[in-house]
Amino acid sequence: MFGRWLGNKARSGNTLGSAVAGLAVPRTAGLLSCRVLDPVNEPVRHAEFVVTDSAGRKVVGGETDPFGSIVATTPAGDYRLAVTAEGFTPFHGPVTVAESGHASLGDVTLQVSVPPQLPDPGDWDIEPTHSQIGFTARHIGMARIHGRFNTFAGAVRIADRMEDSAMHVIIDAASIDTNVQMRDDHLRSGDFLDIGRYPTLEFYSERFVHRGGSRWGISGALTLHGVSRTVTLDTQYLGLGNGLEGETRAACRATTELHREDFTLTWQTMLARGIAAVGSSIEVDMDIQIIPKSKPFSRN
Repeated sequence: MFGRWLGNKARSGNTLGSAVAGLAVPRTAGLLSCRVLDPVNEPVRHAEFVVTDSAGRKVVGGETDPFGSIVATTPAGDYRLAVTAEGFTPFHGPVTVAESGHASLGDVTLQVSVPPQLPDPGDWDIEPTHSQIGFTARHIGMARIHGRFNTFAGAVRIADRMEDSAMHVIIDAASIDTNVQMRDDHLRSGDFLDIGRYPTLEFYSERFVHRGGSRWGISGALTLHGVSRTVTLDTQYLGLGNGLEGETRAACRATTELHREDFTLTWQTMLARGIAAVGSSIEVDMDIQIIPKSKPFSRN
């Protein structure tokens, strides 16, 4: 692999080949291309790549195509190419692009990375001081409103086989916080969360699906506004660490998208030109840390 990179500078001055002859490239620019493969020579689809200049500034970036290929046009110069993909060790290498040239890097092989160590089997608590449950909603068709829930608790039972694990999270609906008192009062009212009738949101899951590398899908029932729907958390496991007092911690980041109508949260008002004041979808973003549990796990 290193031989291919070292040989790149010798090939970087080649004129554009017939395969890309029809592509319009400015006279002061050139093409950079390569194919990203895994260790068994299969293409790595949707790998992310970034080309940076000598000052570390991004010049161009994107994803590999379904065949693992990267083709980019850049001004002539010396660059570094970084390629990353879930479950693989990142790749970094130099590349020189000549005016009207084609810097063909050939095949770049990514090596499989070792996934982070999983938590030990047993009962764990969500540690709220270092965790956050946030959300983003569309406002007046263009802006975004950010908020969070300040009070929540949860437990995770890690099984001997991670796929058999379970978790239960309870969120205090009244703790919703968008940093605007009038808006928060409206969100707590009968138009939205109706906290008098539905004081909590709850999520229970016993389906953990490994998606490769550090990626997991955690599917379960979310009960919101008195309605339960199946929701999947797209989760990146970040590994184990130790806190300031030496305690063991595990961390993850998770996202999902909810649709208000699925939970009968249908309040709406229309602005001029038919623009909705509040968007129908809610993006949920969570950063979670767990610590060994001090009392038995309970779904209730």
